[in-house]
Amino acid sequence: PARGHLGCANLAHGFAAAGRDKPDLMANVKPGVAIVSSYNDMLSAHQPYETYPPILKAAVRAAGGVAQFAGGVPAMCDGITQGRAGMELSLYSREVIAMATAIALSHDMFDAGLMLGVCDKIVPGLLIGALHFGHLPAVFVPAGPMTSGLPNKVKARTRQLFAEGKVGREELLDAESRSYHSPGTCTFYGTANSNQVMIEVMGLHLPGSTFVNPRTELREALTKAAGRRAVEITAHGGEYTPVGRVVDEKAIVNACVALLATGGSTNHTMHLVAIAAAAGIELLWDDLAALSKVVPLLTRMYPNGQADVNHFQAAGGMQVLIGDLLDAGLLHSDVLTVAGHGLGHYRSAPVLKDGELLWEERTEGSTDPDVLRPVSEAFSPDGGIHMLDGNLGRAVSKVSAVKPEHLVVEAPAKVFDDQLELLRAFEAGELDGQDFVAVIRYQGPSANGMPELHKLTPPLAVLLDSGWRVAIVTNGRMSG
Repeated sequence: PARGHLGCANLAHGFAAAGRDKPDLMANVKPGVAIVSSYNDMLSAHQPYETYPPILKAAVRAAGGVAQFAGGVPAMCDGITQGRAGMELSLYSREVIAMATAIALSHDMFDAGLMLGVCDKIVPGLLIGALHFGHLPAVFVPAGPMTSGLPNKVKARTRQLFAEGKVGREELLDAESRSYHSPGTCTFYGTANSNQVMIEVMGLHLPGSTFVNPRTELREALTKAAGRRAVEITAHGGEYTPVGRVVDEKAIVNACVALLATGGSTNHTMHLVAIAAAAGIELLWDDLAALSKVVPLLTRMYPNGQADVNHFQAAGGMQVLIGDLLDAGLLHSDVLTVAGHGLGHYRSAPVLKDGELLWEERTEGSTDPDVLRPVSEAFSPDGGIHMLDGNLGRAVSKVSAVKPEHLVVEAPAKVFDDQLELLRAFEAGELDGQDFVAVIRYQGPSANGMPELHKLTPPLAVLLDSGWRVAIVTNGRMSG
């Protein structure tokens, strides 16, 4: 084990508080596994991780290893910081998370890592940090989405009514709290759930573990299995699987394809590029644009439709999606994964039979063609993310979320220095009764952290629904 190379004083520091695991750490026979977690009580997606460390420690111990909680990473929520000064830290937090992950792994105590994270910057940060220790296997352990709450269409309409002054704060808060209502990831298909899809397609989750709800028997069984698997794929087992070999060029392309095929978040035009760079691979926006032209859109999840990730899971989920993309030749199958060699492992879904966790190959196709379709019946022939070039520079546009009648907008520009300025103009009635293109400037990373501008969605939607032609151009982010 790695800790065997440490001097005696170094090693003694590493197990001084290890309790019942101290003899195993001192004996230097069993592999060590690091637990790196983004747990906090404030984020519904990360709150379930509170109970994971003892579960994982027990599973690792039963598999012949010893696990230690190596470190925590910060995890902020864009849903809370939208339109607030805290959003200015959001994108930068990815690098803090990557560095915190690296700090947790920097003691040469470990032979593998269990990475606990779900949301926007957290998973990319964890993976970037893990890739700087590419000789270590890394198993990502999801927490799963909350069960479905208030339908997205109803939630969005309530936001618009509030923007119009037709309902009050009490009604809006009621709608929001019925939408975001329990432990687990938010159910719309934003950056967090796009993370989860890509991580599974890259072979860093156990097959089928992505969208299993928290606090279920299957979820706990998968968590235990992740702990066992982390031991099995260390250099001391028979299936050494370092993360630096898992995340190769083919895995990066597979992640891009999955993002495009599902209409995922445009934030990953930043995160995937950074992940690839951490793996020593150059990924360009041009590569995503080229792939987008040949990868069909196979899912409709909000904001690209009205379904959520639980509906996607019920329709067949990742196993159907991966199977269809493999059959169409749109994913590389000859890749290394934490489940073994070959992406074919990810055609199988986890099931509990008499309390035992098993994987069964999914041979049935989608059970809901309004949510998930095969390549032969795709919603669109392309992946829906387009790269734009012009006199303002380069930009990303997610056309899969845009209605056909809104694909071309020609109107006078109205220039705003931040989103609050536009909101004030809307509330004063200065935007009523006219077509316009809102230019929101000074939102880039060198200005104030490149915030997301989702606070603008309700007022702009009100104007669109009133029949006016409205568009937005910004150097910030509007990832939906």
